[in-house]
Amino acid sequence: MSHLLILAVVNPGQGVAPPGADKLTTILQWTAWGVFALCVAGVLISAAKLAHAHNQGYGGANQHTTSLAWTLVACVIAGSSAAIVGALS
Repeated sequence: MSHLLILAVVNPGQGVAPPGADKLTTILQWTAWGVFALCVAGVLISAAKLAHAHNQGYGGANQHTTSLAWTLVACVIAGSSAAIVGALS
């Protein structure tokens, strides 16, 4: 009689957080708060520069429009970071 050994890969699912993970969660929450604060500041600063360039009538508006666009891209990435990581894992 032959014995067949079957090895299965364990699926951890969502897993269990190790001891002390609440401190890491707090750090991540603070980091997220800081990132979103920087996003808001970036949008306001870019918009102010764009408005100033428009009021002065010089051709630097393209540079500030690009700056605003990149700031908004960063906001979208920051806002969807959890979904991005969830999709990749």
